[in-house]
This record gives sequence, C-alpha cells and structure tokens, in this order.
Amino acid sequence: MKEIIRDSLREAQSMLDTFINDDANIEIIYRAASICAEALRTGHKILSCGNGGSLCDATHFAEELTGRYRNNRQPFPALAINDAAYMTCVGNDFSFNEIFSRYVEAVGQQGDILLAISTSGRSKNMIDAAEQAHKSEMIVIALTSQGKNELTKNADVAICAPSAAHSDRIQEIHIKVIHILIQVIEELLKVGQS
Repeated sequence: MKEIIRDSLREAQSMLDTFINDDANIEIIYRAASICAEALRTGHKILSCGNGGSLCDATHFAEELTGRYRNNRQPFPALAINDAAYMTCVGNDFSFNEIFSRYVEAVGQQGDILLAISTSGRSKNMIDAAEQAHKSEMIVIALTSQGKNELTKNADVAICAPSAAHSDRIQEIHIKVIHILIQVIEELLKVGQS
C-alpha cells in the first residue's frame, strides 16, 4: 500500500516537473493572469465553468477571487457557473450542452473573461460556452491538457497540462495553476491589501 502512495506522489511530481520545465507554460500563465488583472482593473468580471472536478476547480477559483487568497483585499467580481437549480433547469428544458453557454449569453459582457476548465478539452458544453463567450466579445482562457482539442482552438489563451492516462494528474496541475493565477492577479492589482 505504501508503494502505491509513493508511486502516485512520484507520478504527480514528474507531471509537475514536466510542466515547470517548459518555459512556455510560465509565459502563458503570466499572460492569462495579466489579461484577468486588466479585465478586473477596468471593471469587468470573470466567469468560470467546468464539469465534475473541473467545476469544483472553477468554483474554487471564483471563491478565492471574491473572498481572499493569502491576504485581505477588496473582492474581485468572479462567478462560477455552478447553480444546481439553473443547471438542471437548462439541462432539462434545453440540453446539457447549453448549461454554460446560456449563462454566458445571459451574464457575459464585452471585455469579461471566461475561464473554461476541461481536462480533455472535448466537452461539448465547454466548447459551446467558449463559442458563446466569443459571440459576447469576451476573452476565453482555457485550462486543459496538451494535444489537439476543440477547447484549445476556441481559446484566446490555453494553459495546457501535460497529457496523462488519468484526469486526476491533469487536475492536480490545474489547481496549482489556479492558485498561481490568483497570486499573480493579486500582485498585479495590489489593491486594498491589509
């Protein structure tokens, strides 16, 4: 049993090392954080979405921005698309593929950001959300994995974890990236910290 634990930790460490050692990833994360910070500075908001564990990550991102991360500061406008009543309503009345895109259409405005999180980049509802965000003149940041996928094609900025046999390894990179995005956004804005 202990070897399973060690192997899992080593595999996670190897994925993180691979991600860190690609300098392009550092630049892309900085670019995404800069875009988010500028949107927030100019009065725009960030919407975030994902399926399953990625929805939990999208929610985590929004609550850290509206609440606090490491330091007290003014809250930033961020919303995760995670209302169960809304999602089941749209899923039932329209389709599961529209649960995010309809919300983006209703709430998203020009200059806002959509953070779309998908380990595969192939989820139809995420792709539809990204397409709707562009129709609404929003900026799309995708958090996904390497390889050709529709979400990456529909993103203005795509942060791609190394491909893996199982989604948990990709999600571990995603949550690290989310924390770094928030940290850099806070540093770039440097507002109301106490």
